[in-house]
Amino acid sequence: MKILCVCGLGQGTSLILRMNVETALREMGITADVDNTDVSSASSLNPDIIITSNELAQSLKGTPSKVIIVNNYFDMDEIRSALKENL
Repeated sequence: MKILCVCGLGQGTSLILRMNVETALREMGITADVDNTDVSSASSLNPDIIITSNELAQSLKGTPSKVIIVNNYFDMDEIRSALKENL
């Protein structure tokens, strides 16, 4: 499974989200290839899942990837909950 963590520029915030997603997946016993990028590159990469904020999710409409919304990239409970609901 390929998961892409997305922010506006693909550097700072998406990297933090990526590290937190990797931690949550490890705790859940799920193996996945997790990467991070900017919103404009995300749709062309065709991952299985894109994790991003609500406002950036609007620009990813039409992508074949499943889009999971996480509003607070630092909130491990929200990240775990979003992953459990969508995996």
